[in-house]
Amino acid sequence: MGQRVVACAASDTPPWQLVAAIERAGHPRSGADAGVLAGLPAAGVVVSDAWSCPADVVIDFSLPEAVAGIVAKCVAAKLPLVVATTGLEERERAAIAAAARTIPILQSPSMSLAVNIAMDLVGRAGSLLHRVGGRTDVEIIECHHRHKEDSPSGTALKFGAIVQEAMGQTKAAHGREGRPGARPADEIGYHAVRAGDNPGEHTILFGMEGESFSVNVRATNRDCYARGALAAARFLVGKPAGLYSMRDVIGIA
Repeated sequence: MGQRVVACAASDTPPWQLVAAIERAGHPRSGADAGVLAGLPAAGVVVSDAWSCPADVVIDFSLPEAVAGIVAKCVAAKLPLVVATTGLEERERAAIAAAARTIPILQSPSMSLAVNIAMDLVGRAGSLLHRVGGRTDVEIIECHHRHKEDSPSGTALKFGAIVQEAMGQTKAAHGREGRPGARPADEIGYHAVRAGDNPGEHTILFGMEGESFSVNVRATNRDCYARGALAAARFLVGKPAGLYSMRDVIGIA
């Protein structure tokens, strides 16, 4: 993702100026030119575990265990931060919430603009179905590449939280096997598929008696996440301290 952010930033309008490319200490590509790694001409910025030059905003695509440290560095430098890392636990969320009292920080389970629009559609659909009444079963199916470490995806869990807020389910089932019995009405089903190089696909299925419909959103490559993160970064520069989301970037009320 770091390489795609660098590449997309170079082709953005207007283009970004890359000032640092940060990796963990001892990374095998430390010292390499970040532009060359992204398939571009040399950028004059080497991959390093630190930076000392001025910056306007930081984009983080890393691992959950690195987030708290990144947040602390940005607070110390008074830099806006886009947290695009997924699979966050309570420790990371608490660090982000605390930092938002000092710096502008944007965190989202997905940087994809399409995913965030789909989340709005799912929330509206859930609210309408709940208002009408009757039983609606909701299943969330997500597909990702074989290397993804968290399951279900943070995006799938966010979709589930949106559905739960709109419709009131109280239980979650993560896959099914054996003879679990009839499906409870107050359950959201999650199913995670890990295969190949799929960059991300989510289907939210609403099933009623006699009919059903689904909201499906699919990434065809990773650039959608990189470009969404850049849109978030551009939005965040100059904002007051606070916790923002992709809804703010898109302008969803």
